Formats: sequence, C-alpha cells, structure tokens
Amino acid sequence: MPVSVVLTGRFTRLEPLAAHHAEALAEAGAEDRTTYAFTPVPHGLEAAHEYVHRALADQAAGRSLPFAVVSTRDGRVVGSTRFLELDYWQGPLVWPSVPGVPYGDPATAVPDAAEIGNTWLAPRAQGTGINTEAKLLMLTHAFETWGVRRISLRADARNTRSRVAIERLGATCEGVRRAHSRGLDGAVRSTAFYSILDEEWPAVRAIIQLRSAPSAVSPAGLGRMILA
Repeated sequence: MPVSVVLTGRFTRLEPLAAHHAEALAEAGAEDRTTYAFTPVPHGLEAAHEYVHRALADQAAGRSLPFAVVSTRDGRVVGSTRFLELDYWQGPLVWPSVPGVPYGDPATAVPDAAEIGNTWLAPRAQGTGINTEAKLLMLTHAFETWGVRRISLRADARNTRSRVAIERLGATCEGVRRAHSRGLDGAVRSTAFYSILDEEWPAVRAIIQLRSAPSAVSPAGLGRMILA
C-alpha cells in the first residue's frame, strides 16, 4: 500500500490524516454547512473522531490514503481529502481480478489506478485556491511519483458545482451511472464519473498550473476554481 506523504504547495499542505486532527476537523465542519448537501462532513467532535477512525481503518486495510487539508497561510486545518479505490495491475494475470490487492510486498506497492475523492473544505477555505492546489498536488504525486495510468473522480449527478469544477480541471466525463447508489440525503442518486489518463496528464497539469498562477489568483478567479 502507498506510504503516507506530506504534499506542500503555496496555499496548501496535505498532511497524513491522524487522530490529532479530529478537533480541528470538528471546528472546520462546524462552520456554515449549506455547501455540504452532497458531501459527508463530520458535525461535532464525536463525529470528527469517528470520521478519522474510519478513515484510518480504511488506510490500514489498504483501501485509501487520507489527508488533512491545511492552509499554509495560518496553519489551520480546513478540511480533508483522500486517495481511494486503489487498484493494482502488476504481477501474473489472474481472472477474475481481485481489485485493491497488490502483487508482492504490500508495504512497497504503489497503485496503477486510483480515485481522488471524499473532499470537503470549510467555507472560509472555499474560493481561496486551496482545493485547486490540493488537486494539483495529488495528481502530480499520483502520475509522477506513483506512475499511475489513471485517476478517477466522481460526483453526485445533481452536484452541478462540483461537476463543473472537475471538468474545468480537464478531466473527461465518462458518463452518468443512473440510480447508482444512495445519496447523502437518502435519495437514490445517479453518479457522474470522470477520469484523467497518464497520457493526458501533461495537458491537464498545464491547465491547472495556468489557473493557479499568481496572475490568475484573484477573488473572482479563485471562486471559479473551487472543487466542492
């Protein structure tokens, strides 16, 4: 399974999620919650501890690599994100395949494909460029350190804001899976699926870097870059 890593940019530091982040996550999640209609965000300290506990259990099982999102401006935790749906394609061909199980030593394995998701930010961090830079940091690590072939992203089909933001990254929409799962509001939701392939990464990286350049970082521009 991938080892934990700290990823740092101009606005954003992604720290391996740990138990000591729970209190700060509770504080971040206690702000205006109107933007969380489609995103599971812990509400209260007890819920934050449970959120971290479950995330770390998934990590221990090799299913995800979770981060606390920290603003480098003031060092405050402003949300969370993670790699998940880790998949491995190395080793002898076995059919049917067993997703999520690496060949060889799990301690040194890196995925061939992964998803970026479970992302949320406190309202004070939305529209500041933090989320766009977080995606750039994670995509760079996935494609240039791990050498993945594919990164996936998904959104509730009703979540127009997130879908537009994902598309602005340069990700390709693969379609909408109808009546895919139960949504956060209890309704049966359809899910929009997106992907970025390794051969597409240089062009996607250029798009994100252009939008993240200092000359592009203005209140209006940053508002358009947010990924919910």
